[in-house]
Order: sequence, then C-alpha cells, then structure tokens
Amino acid sequence: MELKEKKICVVGLGYVGLPLARLFSTKYQTVGFDMNQRRVDTLMAGHDATLEVADDLLQDAVNNCGFVCTTDLDKIRDCNVYIVAVPTPVNDDNTPDLKPLWGASETVGKVINKGDIVIYESTVYPGVTEEECLPIVEKISSLKFNVDFYAGYSPERINPGDKYHTVEKIKKVTSGSTPEIAEIVDGLYNSVLVNGTHKAPSIKVAEASKIIENSQRDVNIAFMNELAKIFNAMGIDTHDVIEAAASKWNFIKLSPGLVGGHCISVDPYYLIQKAQVYGVLPRIMHSARRLNDGMGAYVANQTVKCMNKKGVMVKDAKILILGITFKENCPDCRNTKIVDIYHTLTEYTQNITVYDPWASAERCKHEYKIDIVSELPAGKKYDAIILGVAHREFIDLDLIALKASERSVIYDVKGILQRDIIDARL
Repeated sequence: MELKEKKICVVGLGYVGLPLARLFSTKYQTVGFDMNQRRVDTLMAGHDATLEVADDLLQDAVNNCGFVCTTDLDKIRDCNVYIVAVPTPVNDDNTPDLKPLWGASETVGKVINKGDIVIYESTVYPGVTEEECLPIVEKISSLKFNVDFYAGYSPERINPGDKYHTVEKIKKVTSGSTPEIAEIVDGLYNSVLVNGTHKAPSIKVAEASKIIENSQRDVNIAFMNELAKIFNAMGIDTHDVIEAAASKWNFIKLSPGLVGGHCISVDPYYLIQKAQVYGVLPRIMHSARRLNDGMGAYVANQTVKCMNKKGVMVKDAKILILGITFKENCPDCRNTKIVDIYHTLTEYTQNITVYDPWASAERCKHEYKIDIVSELPAGKKYDAIILGVAHREFIDLDLIALKASERSVIYDVKGILQRDIIDARL
C-alpha cells in the first residue's frame, strides 16, 4: 500500500488530534473523528476553541483540503490508517485511567479492515499498546493482529499554546509492529514533518521514550521547587541563586513553579504504576510528584504569611488570583494547580476573584466549581494579589492601582514582575 493511497482517520480531536489531523489533510485525505458533536460542529464551522489551530488554517483544511470532522462511524469505515489521540488521565488515586484508550480501541475495532494500520499517540506506560489496546481491536474486529491488521506508536509532543514548536516542526518518534510497518509509519510521518523522525526499534521503546520525557521534567522542576522552599526559609531569593549558578557552563537552568496540565503532572504516574508491577519502587519520581502536587498550597500559605507580616487581616480578605489555566497564553485548564491555591485560601476567605481572559468560565465552573471573570471588576481593590499565570495581558497590568492599601501583598508565582512592586515570589 503506497503512501499516496492512504486515507487517514484521527480519533480524538483535542489538543493533540486536531493539529495532527489538519497537518495530514494537507497531503492525504483525512477525517477527524470525535464523540463530542458540539466539538465537531464548531470545527466544521472553522473554529478551534483550544486555539491550537488558527481559524484560517482550519478553514483552509475544510474548504480546500477536504478535511472532514464527524461523529459518524460510517464516515470512517473506508479509512486505512487510524491514529488514536485521546487523553490518558489518572483516577482520583493517581492510577492510570485507560478508559478513553479502551473506548477508542473499540471504535477502531468496529471499522478497521484487513491490511489497515492503527497508530497510537496517547502517552502510556510501556506495553499498553500491545497488551491493552490491540487485544480490544482484535476482539471487536475479529481480525488477527500482525496478520490481518498492523500497529504503530508515535508519541505526541504537542505543547499547548506554543506557536513555535508546532506539530509540523516537532521531531517525532515512530515505531511499528513489524519492521515493514515501522518503515511505513515512519514514512507517513516524515512526509508531513519539517524536522523528520526518530524510528525506535520497538513500540515499547517508543512508549517508554515519551513517558520519561515528561518524568524527567517533573523531577527537575521538583528539585527547583525544593530549593525554592529552602531558600525562601533562609530569606534568599531563589531566582538570584539560579542566575548565579547558571554562570557555570554545565548548569541546567530551570525555575521553580506549579506543575499542572495533562502531561508533566500526570504521565509519571503511568510509569510509577507499571514499575511497581515489576517490583521496582520509583522513589525519586514518587517524591517529585508529591512535592510538585503540594506547591499550590505552599504558594497560598506563603501569601498568607506575607499578609500576616504586613498586618493585613487574612480573614475575609479580598484576594485576586491572576490566571487559572495551567500555562500562559493558552485556554487549557486541565489539572491546573491554581485550583489548589484557590481552595487553600478559601479556608480564610470567600472573597476571592479569579481573573483569566483566556479560560472558559463555563468549563472552570463545571470542572472545578469555581466562578471566574474574563474582565476585572471596575474599581475593586484587593488585600492580596497573586500572579499565578504569565498571560501577556498581565505583564503590563497596573497591580499597584489594584491594591486596597500600601500593606496589600503581591505574590509573584512566575517570577516575571518588577521586584520593587512585589512582596515575595516563588
């Protein structure tokens, strides 16, 4: 089967699937499949609410490339490459939640035919593709894996809100269930990527490579967060320490911060869980997760400490939190740790305003039971202001004018504000 003969279906049209589907549509007949009819309707109208694909690019794909989004299984039955890009969250106890992957595998099983290829992009621990997903495809389709149909794995590397490292510029890891299929999968991705691919020797190696990318970042940020706690207790500015240390040629310069989102704060749990099945207790990864998950409460308590030192009554104080998304200039609120700041502060006051011009108020209310505003209330002043997210709208915001008094506290989580106007920073 030649590349030019392929018809691609991307299952899951979120932050990962939609940009990938749009890119493939520039060279191949491509269909996007999603269970959410509202999402499909919005995309076909030419708008991506995640803001990952610009409206002009999406409209061009729909109008000029024949890109179609659907919830109808009959419209994807004639595809021969199925790419699964659904979320891989964790349960409340931080164990992997594979239900979206299982469901997507059932969907593929209902439509896959002999000779077809299914490629998974969702982040998983080594073994999920072959041990969890493909048996479902076999069962539903009554086809034999590596006899009647084949598989590949190419882990997603989408960075939400990043307009430089877009999908076509990302170097992708690829793999296949046989050497021949690995070549086909690699060629497929290479045909649309600017910076090419790295072909892994097996699906499990490709799965493992993705999960350690995010686990490494989690551990590194945890170290910086631990240093921030130490230096803050000692009255030393952490950012000054990092700048000094970074003058050495081999120092890796990182900053402390909140670790939220769907990747770094979630993916390590998949490897932690699988490691324990093999009798290995990943102490460093586990400690990093525990430390990073506690940073929201730490920021809230440090803000309260600053308020107490300045004589600001914490009980019933008016507090402004700037930003609720997990990162700047992006509407993605998944697993945001700003929520932890908010909930910790509600132990002292209910007068908390969360201002975020990027986030969906409807989604924040549904997911977190938090009311947010997209514009600052006119004339309102605050006893404490916490810059939680570095949205560009906040950079030049006159925070002094928002202070209720000279004693009001400004806490800078992101370390981007002028030092002469803040009381503390992470």
